Amino acid sequence: MPFESQMLDNGLQVIGETNPAARSVAIGFFVRTGARDETAEVSGVSHFLEHMLFKGTPRRTALDVNRDFDLIGANYNAFTSEENTVYYCAVLPEYLPQAADILADILRPSLRNEDFDMEKNVILEEIGMYEDQPASLIYDHAKRVHFAEHPLGNSILGTTQSVGALNRDQMQRYFDSRYVAPNITVAAAGNFDFEKLVDLIEDNCGDWNGPPARRQGIRQTNGSGATEVLIKDKVTQEHVVIVSPGPPAASPLRYAASTLALAVGDGSGSRLYWSLVDPGLADSADCSFHEYDGTGSFYTAFSCEPKRTQKNLTIVQRLLQAVQQKGITEAELTQAKNKIAARVVRAGERSMGRMHDIGMTWTYLHKYRTIDDDLKAFEKVTLKTIRQLLDRFPLDHQSTVALGPLAKLKPPTAKAKK
Repeated sequence: MPFESQMLDNGLQVIGETNPAARSVAIGFFVRTGARDETAEVSGVSHFLEHMLFKGTPRRTALDVNRDFDLIGANYNAFTSEENTVYYCAVLPEYLPQAADILADILRPSLRNEDFDMEKNVILEEIGMYEDQPASLIYDHAKRVHFAEHPLGNSILGTTQSVGALNRDQMQRYFDSRYVAPNITVAAAGNFDFEKLVDLIEDNCGDWNGPPARRQGIRQTNGSGATEVLIKDKVTQEHVVIVSPGPPAASPLRYAASTLALAVGDGSGSRLYWSLVDPGLADSADCSFHEYDGTGSFYTAFSCEPKRTQKNLTIVQRLLQAVQQKGITEAELTQAKNKIAARVVRAGERSMGRMHDIGMTWTYLHKYRTIDDDLKAFEKVTLKTIRQLLDRFPLDHQSTVALGPLAKLKPPTAKAKK
């Protein structure tokens, strides 16, 4: 499918993959900013700001924003991660001009004081609800423990203290420094005309300016290797996350890392599944690979009855040690590659999936990759590649966090926090 790219005079990048056979078009504004770009004083501001962008602009009220999306039948949303904040929607092709106008408009929000104060309460409630969801909460703590002083350890939501102390002027300064044209990529995929899209973005965003937003602390880290136990008396299950180092987004080894994670801990037919879930030792068990700017990590997690935790942790540690020492089998490699190929193809058949894929790829690599490019890259993964990955990023270098009613876990150096 044809791909084109063009940078506007102000530095904003427009990219697009056109597919005349598609029945829809998806468009997203990728802002290269997230939790890792925050200081401690404004922790949580990226996510808070994402909410504020839907609270109105000089041209639209919050009601107008939602109504205008609904009037064109848009499937729209936004998300904030450690490194990106993305605003997107999918529409019928004839409504792309309206979709581009709405998205561009909300990226220049009013940030009114009254909206800020009201939405702060919403964010504080969200943080409170998050604290009551151990399966989600533990990942935040695991990142903090593993990355330690590395900026990827920053919390996406922030804390009640940091968000509670945040003021509107701090948010405005953060917005002015990060939501600048050179820090934004507009990606589209589906049935559309690229030249017309560029004209739309030029009309709506051509007057945006500002110097490039620089990212600090881009470096590889192997993690702290620490162990922590967080006691939550009211939680009935024990949740454990083990974090190991992995390759960064720009590394060719990321394909081997994704393949290895699937073989070790996919939801079915993986080593963790057969070792813990199938025999009923754990409610869930999985392994995933996350790639970041400058580094990466494997997250191996399970949840179970507290009395089974120590035994299950031993099983998982031995499993990871066996993989570290001997790798995976040819059969496991083939199965994982077949699963990945099916998922890549299925996601690529949807305009929304392709838009997210090309947008993220450009944000990290500043290049375009077709579905076939990715399929070929995964197909080239061999047992030798897996060995190279494990030698460079050992699974047995682990940061471990447990959350639940247990007061301690072996090793005895674990730190218990109430």
